Amino acid sequence: MGGRSSKFSFCCWHSSRKSSPHDLSDLENGGDNGKNALPSFTEFSLDVLMIATEGFSADNIVSEHGEKAPNVVFKGLLENGHWVAVKRFNRSAWPDSRQFLDEAKAVGNLRSERLANLLGCCCEGEQRLLVAEFMPNETLAKHLFHWDSQPMKWAMRLRVAFYLAQAMEYCSNKGRAIYHDLNAYRILFDQDGNPRLSCFGLMKNSRDGKSYSTNLAFTPPEYMRTGRVTSESVVYSFGTMLLDLLSGKHIPPSHALDLIRVKNLSMLMDSCLEGDFSNDDGTELVRLATRCLQYEARERPNAKSLVNSLITIQKETEVPSHVLLGIRHGAATPPQPLVLTTMGEACLRRDLTALHEILQKTGYKDDEGIANELSFQMWTNQMQETLNSKQQGDAAFRAKDFITAIECYTQFNDGGTMVSPTIYARRCLCYLMSDMAQEALGDAMQAQVISSEWPTAFYLQSVALFTLGMENDAQEALKEATKLEGKRSKN
Repeated sequence: MGGRSSKFSFCCWHSSRKSSPHDLSDLENGGDNGKNALPSFTEFSLDVLMIATEGFSADNIVSEHGEKAPNVVFKGLLENGHWVAVKRFNRSAWPDSRQFLDEAKAVGNLRSERLANLLGCCCEGEQRLLVAEFMPNETLAKHLFHWDSQPMKWAMRLRVAFYLAQAMEYCSNKGRAIYHDLNAYRILFDQDGNPRLSCFGLMKNSRDGKSYSTNLAFTPPEYMRTGRVTSESVVYSFGTMLLDLLSGKHIPPSHALDLIRVKNLSMLMDSCLEGDFSNDDGTELVRLATRCLQYEARERPNAKSLVNSLITIQKETEVPSHVLLGIRHGAATPPQPLVLTTMGEACLRRDLTALHEILQKTGYKDDEGIANELSFQMWTNQMQETLNSKQQGDAAFRAKDFITAIECYTQFNDGGTMVSPTIYARRCLCYLMSDMAQEALGDAMQAQVISSEWPTAFYLQSVALFTLGMENDAQEALKEATKLEGKRSKN
């Protein structure tokens, strides 16, 4: 529900009252004590929403999902001048109109300034649409992973965590503790720069559809076993969000927990935050993330406990959110035109042959500087076997024998004697060539973990995401790759 364009002036129902993160007494009804309060839940006609979104124009798309949940969100302008976000479900998602309407009304009864609230729905014929408040200042993913001018400040990251915990507690108290697929794209920023939790995640993507559509590495373990989302599953996802805020990257929980176990917190923390936070605060957030990511669901804290833990470490509480976020008050930051490189254009076209030529030409020059600590025993007993796997993989890669290349590169990685982002990149392309996009995305993400500012890792993520039908995520990855390659060119 974050905006892609700033050519419009953004209107909203709320006043611009400034509130402190510690002001917990006024979260309901939009936080305005009745003044300019949000309207009650409304059943919109299809004609009204068609006009608002200009016939569901592609120019008004602000986010969309893949084939597993082909639901698209549009920006729309109502006749009263209010901007809304309209989520349009796949036609087969909710065959029972009464069930959809009942579910939407239940979510629509919620009113909190910590939510991007659900204002209404449309249920005509086969059409199933949700209408929510429009948030003009992008998503957490944009500000945290794909920032343009400055990284997100530590005080703002703490505020995001705290406000999100408050949103979870509010929903839990109202009997709506289940949230589906909580991630950095579900956190949106309003006209004041305050973080809000999207109401769309309070409903499933369909009556019977899966609730988690992200990479399996981030899925709660009990969901993998049972296919059911519980309130404890939401807390697990909250833990992955804390890792995002700590690291500035989307790190798989298993990798982060390994770093925590060996007390290698410097590898976990965002290098952009150096000097911006105290070790005590960082340690407390790591401790809280670890509790949320416990394998056994019953060992995780509840939402109220999260709020109580986070309120004690809030910083710069009197500074408005838009100041901390570095945005103009009341408006979205104008987007900069994206000028793609040769590799970027190949990614956008999903031209795998061109990408193969680029990776072949680049070779292993981007592996320089990657730490590979090898013992004498490794040199004598294991190194030759590892190098043989690499050489055989490279020969297969050149010959476009992608199945053999996957096998050889897997042997190299499993050997554990060396770490190579290029190997992951090459195997990623082999997976793409073999119609294994999910595996390809995993390798591209692993390459990013090893080399966090390597453009190729983000380029390949974009191709995998495009292939999976996750257009919005793919565009963001492409933007990040282009930005990183631009930095390299300047240096």
